[in-house]
Amino acid sequence: MPKAQALDSHPVTPKCWVAVASADHVRIGRAEGFMQVCHGKGAPLRRISAGDWVVYYSPTETFGANDRLQAFTAIGVVEPAAPYQAEMCDGFHPFRRNVRWIKSAETPIRLLLEELSFSAGNKNWGYKLRFGLFEIDRQDMRKIARAMGASLVPVSIPLPPLPVKPQPQPSDAPLSRAAG
Repeated sequence: MPKAQALDSHPVTPKCWVAVASADHVRIGRAEGFMQVCHGKGAPLRRISAGDWVVYYSPTETFGANDRLQAFTAIGVVEPAAPYQAEMCDGFHPFRRNVRWIKSAETPIRLLLEELSFSAGNKNWGYKLRFGLFEIDRQDMRKIARAMGASLVPVSIPLPPLPVKPQPQPSDAPLSRAAG
């Protein structure tokens, strides 16, 4: 297996994403190696590619509760498998994406609000988080990872293959013989 590379030296430039879910749901995903966004919708997960970085923001500790947390709760790298549906309860089949989670500490967003480009100087910084998944720049991902104590060079994961250029093929035409 090829070794994963740092954010800047990845052979295919990875994107960086913030996903939003309650901390209790994020912890289930960390334990089982997946991510799920927007109440299990598949379309947002199809915007993400293998090798992209994702960090979870959790507005609450518990889904549906008013127990404010407002912290980054997990960070990892998306693995090279397509989104898939999982069997849950009562006929609910959410879409998921496999992620290699990186060792990190939950970190309050308030420590970073004035440093992150999507929130600095913005009184309504939480508005963007309502989308459930949005792209951020690499500088923001580095700042979040540093605050969480996470390394942006994870353990080995398979990387997507680089495009292969077609090689010229030998001609199938018979060789002509010189008259002699």
